[in-house]
Amino acid sequence: MPQPFFIVTSVVQGGDMSGYVHPTEQLVTEIVVTDISRSAAFYRALGFELLRDGGDFMELTWEDHRLFLAELSAFRDVNGAAVAPRAALPMANIRVMVPNVDDYWKLANAIGAPVIVPIADRYYGLRDFTIADPDGFGVRFASNLQPSS
Repeated sequence: MPQPFFIVTSVVQGGDMSGYVHPTEQLVTEIVVTDISRSAAFYRALGFELLRDGGDFMELTWEDHRLFLAELSAFRDVNGAAVAPRAALPMANIRVMVPNVDDYWKLANAIGAPVIVPIADRYYGLRDFTIADPDGFGVRFASNLQPSS
């Protein structure tokens, strides 16, 4: 079964890369979506901000970090491509660290986001949950667990 199509964009160059681009632009996730307006509304409801709207390509931000959304039509030189059907479990997710994950759990439920992994304290030191965006891509919100005294 085909999996959701997504792109991770990074800059690769030999030698020292310090100062080549700002660290927040070094590695950016680009998600191919079927309806960019619907996807942008979903991410904006979660707290992402719109940086640039190019019609079939959008740049969103979370603090200084970017998330790209693109419809297939944004890839002008690609012919015959199709967005894969939604998988039951996302092949990948983005993680957003927040100070109080429980607030985002309430928000995710309020907007009716499909829950992939419910909120819980994890063995790896985070309290987190994962939801699916309108195309099934995972979005995980997390907070550091406070060490027990």
